[in-house]
Amino acid sequence: MAYNPFNDPAGCYRVLVNDRGEHSLWPGFAAVPAGWSTVLVDADRDACTAYLARHRPAPAAPAPTATTTRVKSNV
Repeated sequence: MAYNPFNDPAGCYRVLVNDRGEHSLWPGFAAVPAGWSTVLVDADRDACTAYLARHRPAPAAPAPTATTTRVKSNV
């Protein structure tokens, strides 16, 4: 099985954020991509995923649906 740096329980990680407020778990050894900045650095995976859970956006409200109003006739 190939090594995946995002799944290394002993790895050192950071949490990144972009200008849209999107967060990402990132391996500590990897360069920060353009457009992203570090908000949590040199932490273990559990600390980073806990940070991500606390900063997860609230689910979007469902879009309103069209409703039909029925008028009762007294005829």
